[in-house]
Amino acid sequence: MTDSQLKSFLDLKVKKYNIPGFIPLDPISIPHKYSIYQDIEITGFWTSILAWGQRVTIVNKANELFALMDNAPYDFILNHTESDRQKFESFKHRTFNFTDTLYFLEFLQNHYSNFSSLEDAFLEKGAFTSVESSLIHFRNYFFDHPFAPDRTRKHIASPARKSTCKRLNMFLRWMVRKDDNGVDFGIWNKIPQSALMMPLDVHVERHGRNLGLLSRKQRDWQAVKELTNNLRKFDANDPVKYDFALFGMGVDSKI
Repeated sequence: MTDSQLKSFLDLKVKKYNIPGFIPLDPISIPHKYSIYQDIEITGFWTSILAWGQRVTIVNKANELFALMDNAPYDFILNHTESDRQKFESFKHRTFNFTDTLYFLEFLQNHYSNFSSLEDAFLEKGAFTSVESSLIHFRNYFFDHPFAPDRTRKHIASPARKSTCKRLNMFLRWMVRKDDNGVDFGIWNKIPQSALMMPLDVHVERHGRNLGLLSRKQRDWQAVKELTNNLRKFDANDPVKYDFALFGMGVDSKI
């Protein structure tokens, strides 16, 4: 397949999956239930962090979590007291437990007490340089607390640790990408769409390799860079739109 043929093939797949019909069965359906800007950020961020395992389970667990916040997460984050946190004791998803939930609540309450948007947490000194730098800064900022639990650190990835940062890259796609299709939100404006990096999961990796877009053997940050750079050749302004193509084909087990 020539580069031109591959681009045409992927563009067709993007058109197939980047549609509102993609939303209901995907974790992105959770923030789509909300209209308040900060509710979208909070539910998008937390749902993305919980996004491992079957999609139906992820959606169910996220619904359970935000029901504990009376489905008004921003209001709850800002105004809850320490005693309100006890209701989360029974919430668990795989290795994400009560200790992790408590720290996420603590971080979000502290952040939103000082900033109006979660986007600021990804901007070092208020400026954007690269997604790699943003993710490294975010993890450092997230755990910049004397009582940050060691066990919670595994839930926030960083390129500095060679992670693919799949969940955070997916969250950034949701918040930053802008088009008229209604799947991604595009509510953040300080991080450029062109700088986004591919969320590299098992589906994306497999089909990326099958199509000759990824040759690195390890699934790590360098692999994310290789795949994204190859996709930028097809659309320099919006390389991660091809997440819909590669992930969608993986879900349907096609190619």
